[in-house]
Amino acid sequence: MELYFPEEFGEQLAFCSAAFAVLAGLVIMFAPGYSMRLFGLQPREGRRDGYAELRSTGGMYLALGLAPIMLAQPNTYLVFGAAFAMAAFARIISLLSDKGSTILNYLLLVVQVILAALPLAYVFGFFSA
Repeated sequence: MELYFPEEFGEQLAFCSAAFAVLAGLVIMFAPGYSMRLFGLQPREGRRDGYAELRSTGGMYLALGLAPIMLAQPNTYLVFGAAFAMAAFARIISLLSDKGSTILNYLLLVVQVILAALPLAYVFGFFSA
């Protein structure tokens, strides 16, 4: 099986978005302690459930990013973009409801919006000539 790299600019951007999610998923899944420190999270004393939850989330990012890379179909990019759009919407709700107005949350919101916008723009033809 060959790794397909797109020729169209729009699909290349969507591909890079998926590749970033794969990279983030790998880091989150295999280095949950580092990821927790990066996101400012702390596991409670004697409880290691947070590592399992974070590894699970990393696995989801990994699978969600690998699907469009491996299948190279517009529908997989659509699902990928829609998932990150909903994640960005949930972060906005958190910013407004949970008093989570921090620089890190705004930065992660921007990342999620970019991860959603690139594949959705490709799917809906914003990059076509």
